Amino acid sequence: MDSNTVNKVVKDALNHNQGKINSIYFTACGGSLVDLYVSKYFLEAEAKKVTTGWYTANEFVHVTPAKLGKDSIVFVCSHSGNTPETVEAAKVAQEHGAFTIGLTFNKQADLLTYSDAKIIYEWGNEAEVVNNPMAITLHATAKLLHGIEDYPYVDQFEDGFKKIDTVVANAIDQVQPRTKAFAQKYKDEEMFYVLGSGPSFGHAYGFAICSLMEMQWLNASAIHSGEYFHGPFEVTDKNTPYILIKSLGRTRALDERAQTFLEKYAEKIEIVDAKELGLDMIDDKVSEYFNPILFYTILCEYRSKLADVHNHSLDVRRYMGKVKY
Repeated sequence: MDSNTVNKVVKDALNHNQGKINSIYFTACGGSLVDLYVSKYFLEAEAKKVTTGWYTANEFVHVTPAKLGKDSIVFVCSHSGNTPETVEAAKVAQEHGAFTIGLTFNKQADLLTYSDAKIIYEWGNEAEVVNNPMAITLHATAKLLHGIEDYPYVDQFEDGFKKIDTVVANAIDQVQPRTKAFAQKYKDEEMFYVLGSGPSFGHAYGFAICSLMEMQWLNASAIHSGEYFHGPFEVTDKNTPYILIKSLGRTRALDERAQTFLEKYAEKIEIVDAKELGLDMIDDKVSEYFNPILFYTILCEYRSKLADVHNHSLDVRRYMGKVKY
């Protein structure tokens, strides 16, 4: 993705409604919705005036935020560009006067009909994560907040985006033995709990519902590391596998607390640690927001190895695109 494209989208969005922007929303479905989580989290953590929301597209259509209007920017993402609920969400956003930013892999997508700004992202090279929709949206959101509220760490973000591909490429090599061992060890398991916190919780959820449930037909549930001790830990035993996505940043303490308990009372534990994988190369003022960008690619390695030992292609579906729903 050419950085000039992101800069133009941000400039056009900031010029919308004479620059009077008070809300930025994110809407999509499934994996595309997961891609938008970190940007929503970033605004919740860093914005002083701008409000935000993160919605599955069909809910955005049926329960449209009352604040949505000409003062709003709405990011709408669909990989195919033709997900009916997402296309309708973009249409609703436009009808309310919002500036819509559509992200898709498909140059002929229906979504683009209702997109004031159009981002066609690249796909297929997992080592160049700056080109995926998660990174593009986060990059644009940081620039938007800088333009609206003078967010102070935009330069650190720029430096982070220059480094993240190197971090990811090194991490891919680093995890190969672990991912193969994981797949062999857990090839017969049918249920996984996935823990995460902070900006990474979105990808704990995404890995559970997309990688494990959708792509491998395995039962899975995402648990926020901070909520683990408020109910879910009661099912902890030595027979159930746990995958803990251990973030770098302010919520790392939540993950460490969960890890300590799991190491005492469980036996089947896989820790995926952003610090071990080199994310601390990025300035600590912004590094936590790069967690899910790193975890996306690394957990793709885990799911790929599971698919191999299961002889179950990641592209096989039972219902999706095959029956009416």
